[in-house]
Amino acid sequence: MTDLAAELRGAVRGDVGFDVTSRALTTMDASNYRRVPLGVVAPRDADDVAAVLDVCRAHGVPVVARGGGTSIAGQATGTGVVLDFTRHLNRVLEIDPGSRTAVVQPGLVLDRLQEAAAPHGLRFGPDPATHGRCTLGGMIGNNSCGAHSVAWGTTADNVIELDVRTARGRRLRPGPGWAGAPEGLRALVEGELALLRTGFPELPRRISGYALDALLPERGADVARSFCGSEGTLGVLTQAVVRLVEDPRARALAVLGYPDESAAADAAAGLLAYGPLTVEGMAADLVPSAAGLPRGGAWLFVETGGESAGQARARAEEIVRAADVVDALVVTDPGAQRALWRVREDASGTATRMPDGREAWPGWEDCAVPPARLGAYLRDFRALLAAHGLRGTPYGHFGDGCIHVRIDFDLLTEAGIGRFRRFSEEIADLVVAHGGALSGEHGDGQARAELLPKMYGPRLVGLFERAKAVWDPDGLLNPGMLVRPAPLDANLRFSVLPREPVPVAFGYPGDGGDFSAAVRRCVGVAKCRTTTASGSSVMCPSFRATGEEAHSTRGRARLLHEMLAGELVTDGWRSTEVRDALDLCLSCKGCRSDCPVEVDMATYKAEFLHHHYAGRRRPAAHYTMGRLPVWLRWVARTRTAAAVNALAAVRPLARLAKRAAGVAPERELPRLAGETFGRWWRRHEQPPADGGDLVVLWPDTFTEHFSPSVGRAAVRVLEAAGLRVALPPTLHLAAPPVGGGSSAFLNPLAILRGRGRVCCGLTYVSTGQLDRARAVLRRTLDLMEPVLRAGVPVVVLEPSCAAALRTDLPELLHDDPRAARLAAAVVTFAEALERYAPHWTPPAVDRPVAGQTHCHQHAVLGDAAERRLRAAAGLTGELSGGCCGLAGNFGFEKGHYPISVACAEEQLLPSVREAPEGTVILADGFSCRTQLEQLAGVRGRHLAETLAEALTEALGD
Repeated sequence: MTDLAAELRGAVRGDVGFDVTSRALTTMDASNYRRVPLGVVAPRDADDVAAVLDVCRAHGVPVVARGGGTSIAGQATGTGVVLDFTRHLNRVLEIDPGSRTAVVQPGLVLDRLQEAAAPHGLRFGPDPATHGRCTLGGMIGNNSCGAHSVAWGTTADNVIELDVRTARGRRLRPGPGWAGAPEGLRALVEGELALLRTGFPELPRRISGYALDALLPERGADVARSFCGSEGTLGVLTQAVVRLVEDPRARALAVLGYPDESAAADAAAGLLAYGPLTVEGMAADLVPSAAGLPRGGAWLFVETGGESAGQARARAEEIVRAADVVDALVVTDPGAQRALWRVREDASGTATRMPDGREAWPGWEDCAVPPARLGAYLRDFRALLAAHGLRGTPYGHFGDGCIHVRIDFDLLTEAGIGRFRRFSEEIADLVVAHGGALSGEHGDGQARAELLPKMYGPRLVGLFERAKAVWDPDGLLNPGMLVRPAPLDANLRFSVLPREPVPVAFGYPGDGGDFSAAVRRCVGVAKCRTTTASGSSVMCPSFRATGEEAHSTRGRARLLHEMLAGELVTDGWRSTEVRDALDLCLSCKGCRSDCPVEVDMATYKAEFLHHHYAGRRRPAAHYTMGRLPVWLRWVARTRTAAAVNALAAVRPLARLAKRAAGVAPERELPRLAGETFGRWWRRHEQPPADGGDLVVLWPDTFTEHFSPSVGRAAVRVLEAAGLRVALPPTLHLAAPPVGGGSSAFLNPLAILRGRGRVCCGLTYVSTGQLDRARAVLRRTLDLMEPVLRAGVPVVVLEPSCAAALRTDLPELLHDDPRAARLAAAVVTFAEALERYAPHWTPPAVDRPVAGQTHCHQHAVLGDAAERRLRAAAGLTGELSGGCCGLAGNFGFEKGHYPISVACAEEQLLPSVREAPEGTVILADGFSCRTQLEQLAGVRGRHLAETLAEALTEALGD
């Protein structure tokens, strides 16, 4: 391997990675399979590709071309050298609006092509659900289709000419009329015309095997078309000329409700006569209960297009009138349409978890039958599942007869794997009996290639092998795929994981307490690899800043998988490779909500750091920022805040302090408040009045020591709304009268001056100091006992602290029932006003807003109440998504400053710079406000401050 790596480094200008991290990141795609490559090369151009092929051929080493790594049949994995085209060969080379064509490189992400074509009113027709991260090379390799194939066909239907390097280094330009055919291919085809004319089923989604029938003379002998779907086994694509289609000016979405999926499937084919753009189907067991769909147990999403919104809507309404449905809905608002499509696009992830939490896998995904047979096939499919004691959730391209499904196979035990094989063999027979294809979109790979003889018979499969030998006589390219395949139950990625749960600190309630199961959540659909944030989404800011797979949620999950496997990453929790990949994780928790399977990398990072540094010296930042509450309480007790601020203003001293503390030299140290919120409270505190409900206001570390104005403002607003406010930690409440709620609490109410302080443990958790976090949180629960007994709501102003109490607390102290009770008591500022002062009307601010929804608010808490409160106060406009980039200690740590700035520049800073004069800059999180102040010179405000200021103005105070 050393000689191979050295030769490759000498032969190519691109990146050559034979290190543990590079290899670990490419052991898996989005399938059930795992192969460990020797190394990874990111070629810069076609000459690099040829050089890699020359070197690997000389060494007898296989080559696997890889795009976004979202293949679900194992064809993007291999044991030789993996070619990663996403790093350099990822551009649109030309758009020709006149001929409606584009010239693209194989590593180009589909959405980038769509963005380039959109100004010309054009688009690429095929659009898989992974359009934000799948590449054109991968789409050509798998002959991908997507939701719009009923209108615009498969990728093969939209390819004009390819630029290919063969395994022996020859450059070919496949196209129609035998253009670019390797020597011997034409003779092979012309000797088997009868077999080619009769051996392939006729259906719109037949992807299985090689498309040798595209070489028939009556079909134009189109070598490019026959190359599509070959899964990198015939040649390596370096460039493509693709066809573009006209993008409708307007679209409407008819959502048709049916009693069940079979009824929806039976109806799908009949809708094709109306010329829809999509006919997509899904059943109730896939769709969230609050999805806003019409009544029914299954739905068809039928999209229509037109020159105007009215024309598109009229076509959708015509389909509704023609359909025999339980209920229907026509959606014309683009935002509402996007929200509904997201349900469908996330299905490949959400379907991997059954409603009861059981894992489901893509072991049988993607078959296709003639559309008119789909209802009958689904009924037989469900019966076969039941016969094997399996469950699955079919969905997909009903108009094309193509079904996606994740099934709850047991791929961890010998018995379960045996059932997986038996079911696969029987379902293949069923698909063939219905006149279908084993693959209707994503290719055969290892998952189905072994079963191709059931579909095509031995003669045609033998012809596939002969065609492979013409293109790749040395068997160098992606061996084990399509021809001479590896067994479908070999190389399963779960076989290397530990059979017993590893000892961990968090409870992982959604994974049965098993860290391996938590890591297995990542199935590789790579939604975290999108290069631009959309809407309010957050995940994954570090990947968008660096473009490196290791800094995506999927990449980190892959490294954790390999850490548990122990084959590549051999030093377990002490792994430097895993540590370095997690170092740029901002712990924003965006993946917890934006990942379709709710991977929670922030928790995994805290878990890893806890074990990695156990019994070892930690980075300086863990002792300073990780234990910030301790230092700040010491400053408050000694009343030295002014002295600390004065010393921090002396630049030489500040430089020394930052160096010693592990703080980035580019950062300014935040100023401490002259008076803490707690001291102000003791001056302000009034005996509780009769009337409103009692709420406990949580004095988080940031409000207490840095932003007491936020706490003062919150008290002002809450009291103006008629609520009674108290503070922990040593709060004693009288028992309520029988039948009384929290509003029945009057006196006695006493605030005792105890030494203990409540704390959410956030800084300890984010730095992996979980033993300390547990101790702090248990003390907090002890102090909050009276509040918990009384059932009083706890208002938390800092979103990151609220998120820590809602999620980290019960997952870290899963053995303490009080943790769940406190988590349930936590409400945000807006939630408190909405729930406990429902008749209060906020003051009219009547100004536009800009800023950012806190990433933890987005991921854990939700912001519906905040949106309603802003609207009631006349605060107009939307806050941006993404992450501010400071993210607690992350942006302050040495080495993180460039990434922190890049994250802020993605959405937050542009939204503030573009805001008109008079705009209120909202930022509920201390990190967000600090980032705004340090990078934009802007003072962000908590919503409570904005409302308190408006109250003051209204009263003329």
